[in-house]
Amino acid sequence: MSIVELNHPLISHKLTILRNKETGTKEFREIIGEISSILCYEAMKDAKLKDVEVDTPICKTFGKKLDEDKYAFVPILRAGTGMLDGLIHTMPNAKIGHIGMYRNEETLKPVKYYYKTPSDIQNREVIILDPMLATGGSGIDAITMLKESGAKNIKFLCIIAAPEGIEKMQAVHPDVDIYCATIDEKLNENGYIVPGLGDAGDRIFGTK
Repeated sequence: MSIVELNHPLISHKLTILRNKETGTKEFREIIGEISSILCYEAMKDAKLKDVEVDTPICKTFGKKLDEDKYAFVPILRAGTGMLDGLIHTMPNAKIGHIGMYRNEETLKPVKYYYKTPSDIQNREVIILDPMLATGGSGIDAITMLKESGAKNIKFLCIIAAPEGIEKMQAVHPDVDIYCATIDEKLNENGYIVPGLGDAGDRIFGTK
């Protein structure tokens, strides 16, 4: 398992805007999408390409093309859908799955309520989307469900990760690479990432 943390001045700039509690829903949502696109580019560095012949306005030539039908994006509901637009712009023909989970505020454990993925998920590279890797519970359970459906090649994309969540995911799913914009300091006593950016779902959808 590898941990890829984006390290770029533009990402640092955008993260600062996300963290600011005064940032409005529209801007917050847009920046989540922008960072997600960049994460997708990073996660696709090892993508396999095939040779194709194309006609330019000048002549015939050969180029490289990605087989988008071999990929699936799977956001964890509901916050993960906020990352989806950024990835769809990058790879519009990828198939989409959804995993619905919410966190029990007393136990901090994820509770599953929905699961739907492409029928041939076992033949696709799967990219899971969740803005926050906090305790790791939701991500771990989502990966487990996908593996039970036959998925073998899985990556996890998030905006912010906590060291505790990374450690737990490494222990349970050492074969899954994590791509994040930044690794924060820790979790607080309520299981929220510090300094974090608050509840990503509420801020994406303007529900609080």
